[in-house]
Amino acid sequence: MTGTQNNISTKTDKSDRANRLAGLAQTFNIPNLSDIMSAERWMLYSVIIGVLTGLAAVVFYFAITIVTEHVISGIVGLQIPSPAGEPEILSFPIANFNRWLLLIIPTIGGLLSGLVTYKFAPESKGDGTDAVIGAYHNNRGVIRSRVPLVKMLTSTITIGTGGSAGREGPVTQIGAGIGSYLADKFKLKDKDRRLLVICGMAAGVGSIFKAPFGGALYSIEVMYKRESEMSGLVPAFISSIIAYSVFCSFIGWGTLFRTSSYVFNQPIELLFYALLGLISGIVGSTYIVTYYFCRDHIFDKLNTKPYIKPAIGGLMLGIIAFFMPEVITAGYGWIQVAIDGDTVVLGIGLMAVLIFAKILATSFTVASGGSGGLFAPTIMIGAMTGGAFGQILHQLMPHLVTQPTAFVLVGMAAALSGVTKVPITSIVMVSELTGNYNLLVPLMLATTISYITTGPLSIYENQVSSRIDSPAHRRELAVDVLEFVKVEDAMIHNVMTVGPQGSVSSLLETIYRFGHTGYPVMENDKLVGIITFEDAIKVEVEKRAETKVSDVMSKNLITTYKDENLENALRKLLERNIGRIPVVERGNPEKLIGIITKYDIIKIHAHRSARE
Repeated sequence: MTGTQNNISTKTDKSDRANRLAGLAQTFNIPNLSDIMSAERWMLYSVIIGVLTGLAAVVFYFAITIVTEHVISGIVGLQIPSPAGEPEILSFPIANFNRWLLLIIPTIGGLLSGLVTYKFAPESKGDGTDAVIGAYHNNRGVIRSRVPLVKMLTSTITIGTGGSAGREGPVTQIGAGIGSYLADKFKLKDKDRRLLVICGMAAGVGSIFKAPFGGALYSIEVMYKRESEMSGLVPAFISSIIAYSVFCSFIGWGTLFRTSSYVFNQPIELLFYALLGLISGIVGSTYIVTYYFCRDHIFDKLNTKPYIKPAIGGLMLGIIAFFMPEVITAGYGWIQVAIDGDTVVLGIGLMAVLIFAKILATSFTVASGGSGGLFAPTIMIGAMTGGAFGQILHQLMPHLVTQPTAFVLVGMAAALSGVTKVPITSIVMVSELTGNYNLLVPLMLATTISYITTGPLSIYENQVSSRIDSPAHRRELAVDVLEFVKVEDAMIHNVMTVGPQGSVSSLLETIYRFGHTGYPVMENDKLVGIITFEDAIKVEVEKRAETKVSDVMSKNLITTYKDENLENALRKLLERNIGRIPVVERGNPEKLIGIITKYDIIKIHAHRSARE
């Protein structure tokens, strides 16, 4: 009995001591052991991502440099200027310039990039950053493990063969893919996975641009139009610093661009910088509208194989490059020429034309499905805008505007702010890229005005306005019952179908008879399309008897699976503004097993909610 009492007494003493220690820790705001362990764990994650992404950035940089030098200089014979902060790694003998090859090389590059992209990872097409933002908000931060390798290869091909695109978008997706992969290996929750994705983005941009502060800010600011993902700031800083250090250890230290020692000491110049911000906003809006017009109304409507479209975009780029070779590749070297103020090589007229030529060249390259970033073309467009504007002011008012090339830097930041919705990042990034912090006041003014001028427009369509608009954070606030209901619990199993050879008039009779407004189209027990009442009534009355269902049905099907949850199914319905989705077997999209409509989802949601 005494032994038992002693044991109880010992346990009680330990418990009291633990409680007193916990109270002291709370009083003096001392982190507890679990917080310390969590901090150490995140430090480790951030360092690992920084090291891996930094090494990936080194490989990516060398690959692009080698391919570009070999193809553009060694085959086409075109010598592209380089920014002052990029060392010459190697050089191939420069061939005699053959302008006609500018029509061929980007076309071949587009075709190769398209083949690899659509064969192995279609989600790696385009810019890369927007795909990461979409995965962050809508797909729990999940990025397939093959994406970084595919993105590195296709972007090397696209940019190395003259594509008007940058390397920051691809390296963003590469770093984010590494973060997502590590989250799988460490078996982390979705919230933690998204933080690792942010770390990967920060590491990618911070390393490839030699801008660790800007890279970290970019990764947390680019997710939203009006807010930032502040929870990822500290791990993003760590990853960005580590990746920057790894990258520069191989490539060399210093800033990407060389600049003069600008001084802002004439407040009257703020009027000119404000006007530049307004102009940059207008140019940025034009850039965004042009990009999405090319994607939605030209390339998406081309009736050809998806992998052919980047080749067509490459040919359209080549036509522009035939007359203006300055539009090919990222354009970092031409930004350096503008900063240097070399008006013999880059005069006012050429800079003004380059603004719009670069917009078209980039739209053709990336909107067609080519793989490359939009960040670098954006700052080149901004540099040309600021360069032309500054030189015009200098000619009109030489005693007042004595530093015309300072407008190049401010134009870069203003364009980046308006086009990508990252005003704070724009200020820091341009300062880091140039190593010049003397223009903070003009940068702040111009970036703010450009940001306001572009309004809700953004080059990244997956950006949302704020955290409350993000599906990722909505789930943190409320769990929807649809997450726990499978499609098979709500779908219709006995589906009425029609054949592709039937006439539109007979389809309308079926609709009037049974009341269903949409039908899957089956041929030889295979799902080949879907047709709705809206599709049918678009056919002229006198042509309905001779028009077949196959002529008007939708072949680009959006499908779901019986084991998918209803929240994902509903999202597909809402995103495409459709009323029903065929349910097919996984691995066999031609085998129809049911259909689900908005009404079915609403009905089961109401039923389950009433039970909660």
